[in-house]
Amino acid sequence: MPTSLPTPQELKKLAKSRLQESEILFSNHKYDAAVYLCGYAIELALKARICKTLKWSEFPNSSVKNPQTFKTHHLITLLALSGITHKVKSTCLAEWTVVTQGIAWDPELRYQKVGSYTRIDAANMINAVKTLLKIL
Repeated sequence: MPTSLPTPQELKKLAKSRLQESEILFSNHKYDAAVYLCGYAIELALKARICKTLKWSEFPNSSVKNPQTFKTHHLITLLALSGITHKVKSTCLAEWTVVTQGIAWDPELRYQKVGSYTRIDAANMINAVKTLLKIL
């Protein structure tokens, strides 16, 4: 169990790692798991971006009175908290749509039946996440 809150740099590193892991899963035809981990990559990158926007050295900042607001997995909420909704939607709307509407990522995807996502679904998700991570 972590003893300290993650730094923005740690969150970014985790996001990149989750994307790399999803690519390995994809290469091994584990499309459901690849999609699932891609969602976590975006979540972690958004949380790192929130730290940058709010000038926090950790996530969530220990001075926050209601940290539960920031401990969400809801990507649309995290994007709003990051302060870059306009930037994402004006430069990467197609990719954002893949993640939030096409796949509609949510942690509950872990309960999807095996085979819920195709190779094309997973490839689209990975490509969308790669693009989004560049601007987050």
